[in-house]
Amino acid sequence: MKKVNLLIFLVFPLFCLAQSLKLKGKIASEKMPLEWADISVSNSEGKIIDGTTTKQDGSFEINLKKGTYKIEISLLGFEEYEKETIIEKDTDLGIIILKESATHLVEVVVQNKKKTVEQKTDRLIYNLENNVTTVGGDALGAINTAPGVVVKNDAITILGKGTSRVMIDGRIIELTGEELNNYLKSISSADIKNIEIISNPPAKYDAEGTGGLINIIMKKGVRDSWKNTTTVSYDQNKYGIGTLRDNFFYNKNKFRFSASINGKTGYLNATDDLKMYFPDGLSHMYSTTKVKTENLSGKLALDYDLSERTTIGFQYLNDRNNPDFKSDIRIDNYNHQNQLDNVTLNDSYTDKGSRNQTYNAHLITKLDSKRKLSFDVDYFDFSSNFDRNFVANNYTPDMIFIDVNQSGRNISNQDIDNWSFKADMEHPLPSFNLSYGAKMSFTNSISDVVFYNTATGTPELDPSQSNRFKYTENNQAVYINGDKKINEKWNLQMGLRLENTQTNGFSETLNQENTNNYLKLFPTFYASYKKNENNSFSLNYGKRINRPRFDLLNPFRVYINSNSYSEGNPFLKPSFSDNFELSHSYKEVLRTSVFVNAITNGYGIVFTSNPETNTQIVTRENYYNGLNYGVGETYSATFADWWQSENTLYFLGSETKFINGINATPSNSLQIDFTTNNTFVLGKNTKLQIDFNYSSPFKSGLYEVGYVSSFDIGFKQDLLNKTLQIAFLANDIFNTSYLKDFTSVVNGVKQVYSQNESNRFVRLSVIYNFGNKKINVKERAFGNQDEKKRAN
Repeated sequence: MKKVNLLIFLVFPLFCLAQSLKLKGKIASEKMPLEWADISVSNSEGKIIDGTTTKQDGSFEINLKKGTYKIEISLLGFEEYEKETIIEKDTDLGIIILKESATHLVEVVVQNKKKTVEQKTDRLIYNLENNVTTVGGDALGAINTAPGVVVKNDAITILGKGTSRVMIDGRIIELTGEELNNYLKSISSADIKNIEIISNPPAKYDAEGTGGLINIIMKKGVRDSWKNTTTVSYDQNKYGIGTLRDNFFYNKNKFRFSASINGKTGYLNATDDLKMYFPDGLSHMYSTTKVKTENLSGKLALDYDLSERTTIGFQYLNDRNNPDFKSDIRIDNYNHQNQLDNVTLNDSYTDKGSRNQTYNAHLITKLDSKRKLSFDVDYFDFSSNFDRNFVANNYTPDMIFIDVNQSGRNISNQDIDNWSFKADMEHPLPSFNLSYGAKMSFTNSISDVVFYNTATGTPELDPSQSNRFKYTENNQAVYINGDKKINEKWNLQMGLRLENTQTNGFSETLNQENTNNYLKLFPTFYASYKKNENNSFSLNYGKRINRPRFDLLNPFRVYINSNSYSEGNPFLKPSFSDNFELSHSYKEVLRTSVFVNAITNGYGIVFTSNPETNTQIVTRENYYNGLNYGVGETYSATFADWWQSENTLYFLGSETKFINGINATPSNSLQIDFTTNNTFVLGKNTKLQIDFNYSSPFKSGLYEVGYVSSFDIGFKQDLLNKTLQIAFLANDIFNTSYLKDFTSVVNGVKQVYSQNESNRFVRLSVIYNFGNKKINVKERAFGNQDEKKRAN
């Protein structure tokens, strides 16, 4: 912390006055000036860097540095306007006339809207506003509707790439797996502006995540206004879940403030089915679980302009979950003749909870007309508890009690805290744009696992199955990135990130310490070529790392019954991936991508079985090198003025080689993934959404996976001049989107697993918007460019 404060102290004297260039103009229709038209300014990379809205007389003014920009103007009911301009001095665009775009067709009114999918040099931008099925939902559901992204088995995956990390407004969320999903469920989709899908992230971003990054861009308040959105929704599956969300935005003069609170309560139903084919007979486990969904979360964010060059800000997020659940597990054991030999019934209750808090402080300043410097300080604190009481009894096939199979209490607690410090500099040069920066992060994790034997009725501590595991991970990184627009057709971008990592894991029970230190380079490269107005091409490459989750490193066991348990692996090492992608865009309507993803030292779950003792052991191992490849097609179609369709089709393949002597044979096959999202405009204020997705059965390395599909219907009605919305969603109508036939064969034992977690439900949502778009403010030039850039 002292080093960071010293760095800020040394840099502040460099801040100097600079005169920005003014870009101004007026927006009007053929009849009158247009107020509240959105003006956005993009740089040569296509990234939106600034923006504003027009005043009552249609005028606008933006301060920019010298350079070439694309000016985009949009207003509901009018055609979009685009213009590329070179800013070398104060520029007046004059009066720009927008043409009306409202079309009448069989009493159906179609109004101008943003493109659902936009292709940029290094990312795909998915705009949510056209998808009715996300109304009243959460961030996890919104991510699952993004093109080429799949949420399955607690993992968020870019097709053909692997598991992705998630960011909010460019800041990494230090959660993974189930905990990340729970956190994303606490964020309202109504609070999301768009989602960036970055399959090969530039050097500026952390190299963590073989599947790239999903960046959620949150909405910001409109200048000189305040707005409040309240959402009430109810989901009905076997049980019911109620949700209440409220989001507030305030933006006046130099001050911007937002706050949100989200609450959810109810129950989910989950079923699990596992068949293990041991040499002496089948063991079939089936469980039903009633999961309590109880969540409370909130967010506070504020930004303040210290001057026209400098902005400071602060964010605080808090999320609490209490997903207690009761499970009834039945295990049927069969003999050689496939006759039922005995039955084990496991009755268990789990008291589970988690809490995480995130703090961010940031400063953004312009050193001069070209250079911009930003600092971020982040603190993340996560804690979870797991307390499971269970009794497993053995019975004859006639359900006559034999004995106690196992009776115990598993207690597991985990605490993680992370500090990170980051500085980024944008430093345009005459020949190319340069950016560079540095980041330090410090992570501490403590995991406790305690096991009590309760077979006698009195809990007895079992030290051999209890453990305290401490883990630290420190990372230092520097990066440099350059991009250049060679001419009107060619753009190049290159980056290099250097990360130095030190880890230490210590098991108190085993008195065992594991350390790992490594220094790695992560290069990135992008090239784009615009052949003509209709055709553009891009090529990119990036190297990534995938570090194990902290909880996977704890070496101790959590039992299902005496013959089935899960354990961590303190020797897990990170895996690495090299990602290549070539893409083509035709009229920004048809996008084709060809990609290859090479993984070295890959790790994952291994369902190991011991045929001698009929025991199942769920472990985590670095067990393979892999090659994933595929071709993806995305087609944006307007079949009629009232029918907009987004479609994706992927052909995926893989090759796998086992590297640690695992007793299994790798197998691979082709996978087909198809998604179609269709929006129908039934009237000026009425929309219907019909979505379908299908993923074929496939084999990949150790596993074979069954098909997954979903058919969803959504409906939205705007009322009271769009201040009130009513939405309905029927999700996974045919109940086919769950994990099926997840099959592996290790040590000659075949295991087939299926899991269904209440994906079929109906949802009714009511959204109410109110506010004031015309706060009286002191007239002044639009000087808060920095935070506007951060908003995009």
